[in-house]
Amino acid sequence: MEPLGRRRWIIAEGYIPSESTGFDAAMISHETVCLLNTGDEDAHVRLTIFFADREPVGPYCVTVPARRTRHLRFNALEAPMRIPRDTDYSSLIESDVPIVAQHTRLDSRQPPHAVLTTMAFPVD
Repeated sequence: MEPLGRRRWIIAEGYIPSESTGFDAAMISHETVCLLNTGDEDAHVRLTIFFADREPVGPYCVTVPARRTRHLRFNALEAPMRIPRDTDYSSLIESDVPIVAQHTRLDSRQPPHAVLTTMAFPVD
């Protein structure tokens, strides 16, 4: 299949709340980047995180196998450092093959949970 998408994406909005109403992993406040690789080659993806008050951090490197999807929680990123909670950030997603990127946030700080989702901005 022909690969769909772009090689670079931007998520300008990022914020991981430190509080959650639930203890189950599914209900912990989190942010996710959903990556789709429709092509026949594995996608080698690098994420760089930008902050308002410090230098960028990265790359965080992941692979999305050919013809697969991968949902990557920003909360789970650890190396080169964990993304701080209660801190505004943005992310740059770069891939060696075209992919599609979507952003999702679950904010479970209050019992009526809020889910936000949007397409990332394709750069090229």
